[in-house]
Amino acid sequence: MKFGKEFTSQMVQEWKEAYMDYNYLKIVLKDILRFRQRNASIRPMASTSQGSLKRRVSLYRAFSGLTIRRRNSPKNNEDEVILVNAVQQEESEQKYQTMFHMSSETGGEYELVFFRRLDDEFNKVINFYKKMVEEVMEEAKELTKQMDTLIAFRIKVDNPVLVEFDGAEATKLASNGVLSPSDSVAHPINVIKPELSHMNVIEEVEMSSQGHLEDEIQEEKVEKASDHRETNGHKVFHNFRPASLKILNHVKISVTPETPVSTLKGILMISKSNLSFSKKELRKAEEQMTQAFIEFYKKLRTLKGYCFLNQLAISKIMKKYDKITSRNASKIYMEMVDNSFLTSSDEVFRLMERVEVTFIKHFANGNHSKGINKLRPKARRERHRITFFLGFFSGCSLALVVAIAILVHARGILKSEGRSQYMENMFPLYSLFGFIVLHMLMYSANIYFWRRYRVNYSFIFGSKQGRELGYREVFLLSSGLVLLALAGVISNLDMEMDPRTKSFSALTELVPLGILIIVLLTMFCPFNIIYRSSRFLLIQSAFHCLCAPLYKVTLPDFFLADQLTSQVQAFRNLEFYVCYYGWGDFKRRSNNCHGNSVFQTFSFIVAIIPFWIRFLQSLRRLVEEKDAMQGLNGLKYFSILTAVAMRTSYDLKEGMTWRIIAGVSSGVAIVAATYWDIVIDWGLLQRNSKNPWLRDKLLVSNKSVYFVAMVLNVLLRLAWMQLILGFREAPFLHPQALIATVACLEILRRGIWNFFRLENEHLNNAEKYRAFKSVPLPFNYDEDEGKDL
Repeated sequence: MKFGKEFTSQMVQEWKEAYMDYNYLKIVLKDILRFRQRNASIRPMASTSQGSLKRRVSLYRAFSGLTIRRRNSPKNNEDEVILVNAVQQEESEQKYQTMFHMSSETGGEYELVFFRRLDDEFNKVINFYKKMVEEVMEEAKELTKQMDTLIAFRIKVDNPVLVEFDGAEATKLASNGVLSPSDSVAHPINVIKPELSHMNVIEEVEMSSQGHLEDEIQEEKVEKASDHRETNGHKVFHNFRPASLKILNHVKISVTPETPVSTLKGILMISKSNLSFSKKELRKAEEQMTQAFIEFYKKLRTLKGYCFLNQLAISKIMKKYDKITSRNASKIYMEMVDNSFLTSSDEVFRLMERVEVTFIKHFANGNHSKGINKLRPKARRERHRITFFLGFFSGCSLALVVAIAILVHARGILKSEGRSQYMENMFPLYSLFGFIVLHMLMYSANIYFWRRYRVNYSFIFGSKQGRELGYREVFLLSSGLVLLALAGVISNLDMEMDPRTKSFSALTELVPLGILIIVLLTMFCPFNIIYRSSRFLLIQSAFHCLCAPLYKVTLPDFFLADQLTSQVQAFRNLEFYVCYYGWGDFKRRSNNCHGNSVFQTFSFIVAIIPFWIRFLQSLRRLVEEKDAMQGLNGLKYFSILTAVAMRTSYDLKEGMTWRIIAGVSSGVAIVAATYWDIVIDWGLLQRNSKNPWLRDKLLVSNKSVYFVAMVLNVLLRLAWMQLILGFREAPFLHPQALIATVACLEILRRGIWNFFRLENEHLNNAEKYRAFKSVPLPFNYDEDEGKDL
């Protein structure tokens, strides 16, 4: 792979604008090369006396010898083609400028443009790197403060015992009660006896370049100095100076998990944030600190990679310049780079070593491999068995589709008397799996294109590093579900009725219910199989949606709720499952569900639940974020709720008045939802953007894709009107088939919406250089409450 592609692939996409523009510098170098090729002079030639043979003039130049030592030869002025100076700017900013000595030569203006652009790019990299280093240093200070509090909190909770040198007396490090300012002054931890003044102090040392050897020496010192034993259930330490507990007097804890109960307590102003010194609080604080250290270490590793990648890009581009111009400027420029803050600064590297030592000691119980594995999670490996089962399930599914087509044609099922009976009773049961599979296939395609256009979807969704599902895994799950559903369809296509009982076989009628039970058991399976972390993340988001607005709204939560709004027909099919099997209609393959008032009422409720969830989520975000756009978003969903209610009323009463009201409300809802999709969610239709009627930054180079997507979104939104306009039947389509087709169109529209929605979110993150999660810290201080990392 060429370096340009490797450079792009290794970038942190949210920081893309902060990297050196390697491709543009290559274009400038190509301009220099083309100019030199056009203006290259003809090399002088020499001919012999006979005139028949022509040779280069260089063949007649005096021979310089084989043993010449060029290292000791004085430098020619030609070698010093550039001079790089550091110019001090306002506000103590330093800017590097390159003086090109050969600008008077033919084509020198092209090379002058190259160095000016190179300086601009290098200064951009330096400024961004300095800014990020300052940020991580501030975060390191905050983490240090949090660690001091955590260690004091551990002492207070664990209540260890300090043993003096003679072993004659043991002093408790913490009392069982809560500290008061007066208690902390006379506390044993703050009183150092004279005979203990020669105690060896254990200090965390930074890892040096000697690597594991010095680590082992340090571990031996720690083990000798902190030798401890158990006495009466307390931890007893020898030769140990503990941390001070004074800091706990000015600290409030914020480890209470976000639950509906805690939200209600917050509304009623009865929540408590004082320390109770319980083991549960300590465990929660340690969990939050663990996540904070992991995220902080990830940021440091990313910053280290940013530094190295830009250094390599500068080196590569300067070598290309030397090769094209036959000059020796790269050595001088790279000396400047080596002396700059980008290379000479070691704060990031030292912080990484310090974080590793601290994390292994405090959060991995001294286990080096365990701590490093947590700090550096490995990416999911591509397994060949996934490819095998994907092909196997897909092949079997295609074979079943062919078998079903042959069976339907051979037995004339489409023309049989039981066709309507099958469509009314069995088709809704199996179409549920069709809706789920189609949504999974669209999501698999979304992941494929997100990866292709380098949208950081795992960060946006908050997935654990290395745990996110790829498009192959989602496609595998969908193909497995297709295989189950198609096998069930074949088993139910041609059922024989018992002439004596006039009922169908109960066992075969239970096949769809059995498939649904298998899917639900797989979804809630507690064992670590079939992508447990992803399943539990989905269940957690679904639970947050059901409990809205009692949970804080995150992007995965409202993104899932948006998906549910496109699965209204699937929820109605689930309701049909309850009716068909709960009332025993499956024994005679007939149902009276649609004529039942209870069923119709719940059909209306089921249809509005997803939109009601999004409405409540918008209200929660409006209250928390004080963002007026969330209020407008809530109004949009309220208009959709009104349209669904009017549409359902028209379906039940079928009067001209209700038809007009339903049509107007649906029209308003469609216009509002379509405008929000294109302008707000996708960020398109910006009149003054660089790309007319689109937006300034686009990930897809073909602009027509965006216009086609907008047109499709409008057309597929009109599928909402199918009930209002009275299109309940179509040629060669059963009403149930028409309903399923309209539901599939809405799922297709949602799949298209997903890609452009996350593209816009990714570009917003990149605009703010937001590449890391904000991790809440467990302790708040009197002077700065509510800090996040």
